Amino acid sequence: MSDVMNIVVWSKKGCSYCEEVKNYLNEKGIAFQNIDVSEKEELRDILQAKYGIRHVPVVEIGSGNQYQGITEIGIEHLGRALAEYAQIKEAKR
Repeated sequence: MSDVMNIVVWSKKGCSYCEEVKNYLNEKGIAFQNIDVSEKEELRDILQAKYGIRHVPVVEIGSGNQYQGITEIGIEHLGRALAEYAQIKEAKR
């Protein structure tokens, strides 16, 4: 299993919360992949299947085949999840 943390941000154009998440990650120097769900219902269908929601932003954090989805709105949820993920990775070393 890879120790490299991967982050995927599901977002859409015009979403202020999505921009807040991306700005936060950029300010922290954390690389991420962005998936734009604007006018792509099939991508929202994936969110529905994975998390039972169709709204964005959704942030996925993980490595290998294990990812955690942050679906709550608010930077504090993302910050907490990033800190928890770092602690778990550190404990495995």
